[in-house]
Amino acid sequence: MFAILISLFVIGWVAAALIGTQAYFRGEQTKPIHERNWNSRSFDQLAQSVTGQATDFSDRVPAYSGDAFTSSTLAG
Repeated sequence: MFAILISLFVIGWVAAALIGTQAYFRGEQTKPIHERNWNSRSFDQLAQSVTGQATDFSDRVPAYSGDAFTSSTLAG
């Protein structure tokens, strides 16, 4: 009886972790992205291996266009 409860707990925890990972990467694939991270091949590869879907760049939009990173790279 105790072993069944432990196995159900472990199975539930693994299922929740998998669902959470899927949700995280699917959400990250559609959120606005900072331009310095736009071509992050490592994220794209990891997200594709986890979700089974390539990142659709037509869904993604640049964000934070006027922050400290971009203002420090302006010539001037």
